[in-house]
Amino acid sequence: MTEMTYTRLGNSGLIVSRMCFGTMTFNHGSEWIPGVAKVGQDAATKMVGHALDAGVNFFDTADGYSSGESEDILGKALGKRRNEAVICTKLGFRQTDQVGDAGLNRSHVLKQIDGSLDRMGIDHIDLLVLHKTDFTTPMEETLAALQTAIEAGKVRYVGVSNWPAWHMARAVQYQRDHRMTPFIAGQYLYNLVARDIELDVLPMMAEMGGGLMAWSPLAGGLLSGKYDPEKLEEGDGRLSEGGDFLGIDTATARKMIETLADIAKTHNVHSATVALAWLLAQDRSHSVIFGASKMSHLDAALAAPELELTDHELAKLSGIAPPAKRYPHWFDAMMTDELNTKILS
Repeated sequence: MTEMTYTRLGNSGLIVSRMCFGTMTFNHGSEWIPGVAKVGQDAATKMVGHALDAGVNFFDTADGYSSGESEDILGKALGKRRNEAVICTKLGFRQTDQVGDAGLNRSHVLKQIDGSLDRMGIDHIDLLVLHKTDFTTPMEETLAALQTAIEAGKVRYVGVSNWPAWHMARAVQYQRDHRMTPFIAGQYLYNLVARDIELDVLPMMAEMGGGLMAWSPLAGGLLSGKYDPEKLEEGDGRLSEGGDFLGIDTATARKMIETLADIAKTHNVHSATVALAWLLAQDRSHSVIFGASKMSHLDAALAAPELELTDHELAKLSGIAPPAKRYPHWFDAMMTDELNTKILS
């Protein structure tokens, strides 16, 4: 039994485990990203039960994962234990070739919410996340559709994923001004070698009341140590199938993998556990979405909340791939008033 840690999700009363079980790997057999989606119902049911027993109460899925198969499998896996879980699902990606069957327009949003409820066999979605931006639909239309679903009791809380910081901030302010339920969560790419959100997104969410749900915390499996950075095609997973969406240079990747392995050896844990523990150490309010295709992957992830890295280890990892400061960030830092900073700190 691991010692799970919990947090309030953003500026809300929703309490979730800081480890969120991502179910992108659940699949009934369709050919949707074969290197990732390969966990059938029986294995998924065992994993979900194991995660619940370990204190995980937060589960993430999407209507776009294997065309809804992930939602179906998650609903069946939870079964009678549904009330122990906080279910997050997402919408926004195209479902069919039919015009309008995509994005964040009112019709698509409301249709997909009903579809998700039906596939999971539940009467409400705990957290609904907008999976992507849609600049063809007025933001006001999308927010009104979400409010309709909330007032109908189909959705409890809402959030976004992959939105620019300015867009989320604008939306939250609109929700506040019109007494709508505001976004409380943001799902963003965040890991040891992809830290862009530290510059704009994280400060914005801290100001606007959003809680981070970090996706791809292992950089598509790169940080688990199962890949040779120079021979990704020889691995077993997303990156081996041309899924290197991060574009990390080989030298940085190798240094990070070797450092993780050294620290993991010191603590007698898996490299993946160290990478996840670094994320958990960044902010007490952050949650981390982890995936698993084997029970051993699940156990490595569940060990992260118990791993306390030293200040030296955290600094060593943080120093390998810090986000490059862009304008006006470097200008703001350079022009900070030293006297006021000193007397107010």
